[in-house]
Amino acid sequence: MRSFTVSGNDAGQRLDRFTAKAVPSLPSGLIQKYIRLKRIKVNGKGSARDYRLCLGDIIEMYINDEFFDPRRPAPAKSAPAPKLDIVYEDENLLLVNKPAGMLAHSAGEWDPATLIAGIQAYLMGKGEWDPSAENSFAPALCNRIDRNTSGIVISVKNAPALREMNELIKERVLKKYYLCIVHGRPKKQEGELKGYIFKDAVKNQVYVRSAPEKGARTAVTKYRVLASKGGLSLLECELVTGRTHQIRAQLAAAGHPLLGDGKYGSERLNRTFRETKQALCSWRLVFPKGAELGCFAYLSGREFRLSSVPFAEKYFDSH
Repeated sequence: MRSFTVSGNDAGQRLDRFTAKAVPSLPSGLIQKYIRLKRIKVNGKGSARDYRLCLGDIIEMYINDEFFDPRRPAPAKSAPAPKLDIVYEDENLLLVNKPAGMLAHSAGEWDPATLIAGIQAYLMGKGEWDPSAENSFAPALCNRIDRNTSGIVISVKNAPALREMNELIKERVLKKYYLCIVHGRPKKQEGELKGYIFKDAVKNQVYVRSAPEKGARTAVTKYRVLASKGGLSLLECELVTGRTHQIRAQLAAAGHPLLGDGKYGSERLNRTFRETKQALCSWRLVFPKGAELGCFAYLSGREFRLSSVPFAEKYFDSH
């Protein structure tokens, strides 16, 4: 039997979801079964799977020891970790500028060179996160950007903030803007790209469809042209939806692939400019004034943007 005491970062979670995080080796089917059979109890009694945990609750798990495998170790304070380019920080939120070429998360085994490893090591060093004192929470990223895309990534420091931020992103409350360079010049100075994106998980590639089809999801991107010269255009794009490779795939389908994009772009044109990473940057994040922001209400009307976007300065220095 193992016992867990619910901390501030655990409170508010459903019992079954807490169990999945606290004992990741336990299959979801067994979690539901063991709760039903009262082999997982709250304060000495059986409980429903959707019971919301309260601070100080005692959770007892009468399950086999082999499920309690040691969890993946958190980065040690001495472990090498990438230096963070911090855009903004407060007691709940950490906005970090991820450079192109860095993975946001480990693709397999724990990798100390990833952005999330750097964030966790940073918070451990500041004494704001102690993994040994947590049952289920670890600082997490709320949005992901591709390895070769740069820009602002949203991270949070506690579980209530994580739940709130995930909800804000799910409900599309936050406004996220990207800078990119494309080949050619769009016919309209500003417009909206709307279509349906189908993802091929095996190839890690998406395809844009003009009409709905099974497995395809609606994708909407707004854009405006900021400047054009030398066969290239600098665009600002607003993500209305957040699909995989959305901006890259939709602009390529519209006849304006991103400069340097090896997956959706033009190999011939990329060789001409000697670019090997897509010219795409998550450069601006807005907390709209008057929106319901929950625990982030103090950021109402605030905007965060990068002071420098190297590829934009390289090709469009005056902008």
